[in-house]
Amino acid sequence: MAKYAILSDIHANGDALKVVLEKCRELAVDRYVSLGDIVGYNAEPRECLYLVRDLNWAAMVRGNHDEYTANGNTEMSGFNPHAKFAVNWTRQQLTEAERAWLVGMPYRSTVPGTNSTIVHATLDTPENWGYIFDAHHAADNFSYQFTQICFCGHSHVPVAFVKKPITTLNERSIDELPEWTTNASCEIANVDFNYADELPVEVKVGYKYLFNVGSIGQPRNHDPRASFAVFDTDNHIITRYRLPYDIGAAQNKIIDAGLPERLALRLAAGT
Repeated sequence: MAKYAILSDIHANGDALKVVLEKCRELAVDRYVSLGDIVGYNAEPRECLYLVRDLNWAAMVRGNHDEYTANGNTEMSGFNPHAKFAVNWTRQQLTEAERAWLVGMPYRSTVPGTNSTIVHATLDTPENWGYIFDAHHAADNFSYQFTQICFCGHSHVPVAFVKKPITTLNERSIDELPEWTTNASCEIANVDFNYADELPVEVKVGYKYLFNVGSIGQPRNHDPRASFAVFDTDNHIITRYRLPYDIGAAQNKIIDAGLPERLALRLAAGT
């Protein structure tokens, strides 16, 4: 039994990653799990790669930015011009060996001892980089989920779903878990982003769960704080943490690196 930190979509944001890792040390995390996209968008790909490589990993999967950075793909279907620019810039910052390490991870994996599966995008066709936004998408994913829990990323929007073991005729079998996305006592518009908080969910026997843990390096849910999760297998609790970090420092590094200004501006807005 242990505590597992679930990290996703770091996207070369060293300032955010360092704050997250400091929190993990405070929480006495034992092992780490990566849902992919260590690089892309932000200005510290090499720093993040080496911070990540030194952790005590239980399991890792690749993300689309990891793959495109490593494989030389110039098409990058679905990427906007800013994302493509960042991938091409990132390729130039990393050695061949560093790029090979990024692409050496599988598309999906299990986490030993946790009854959980990890994937960057979706379990059905992980290499196609689809998204899970709602209960319909979650239902498709549950069809390919043979463990109690699945952790995913990719959308940068934290959301969680539960599949009940038994339902009545008037009851949906899959529900969203609102406690995963915000505090029950306040809407996102009233949250002070200068403070950290935590959103725990109890894992119940017989239920299946799908958790998107959000993004450390480029959140898109209008909350600019770094988002990650910790799975406490002793107490059967998965907690999402939201941590403030020095966004201004990360923005300055983006500008100084010659990356698109839009990538810096969106960090403060969480979009």
